[in-house]
Amino acid sequence: MAWFLYLIECRDGSIYTGITTDVAARYAAHAAGLGARYTRSHPPARLLAAVEYPDRSAAARAEYRTKLLSPAAKREFAASLNGAAG
Repeated sequence: MAWFLYLIECRDGSIYTGITTDVAARYAAHAAGLGARYTRSHPPARLLAAVEYPDRSAAARAEYRTKLLSPAAKREFAASLNGAAG
């Protein structure tokens, strides 16, 4: 089963990073206030990016590395995945 790393831009400009097997369902949960505690107090504005990994372990390692990045670096990462410039 494939796992995904995803990045959500919150309404306050912060970026939430998580992993899931179903990005659309997880984003919907965050938007409905049923997701992570962080997104309950920082409602999502949009999905910035999602990256597929072969298993949970690989996705969790990518999540850890991504959470170490600054918000600006996370935006650059998301832009590079979406083929957009800065």
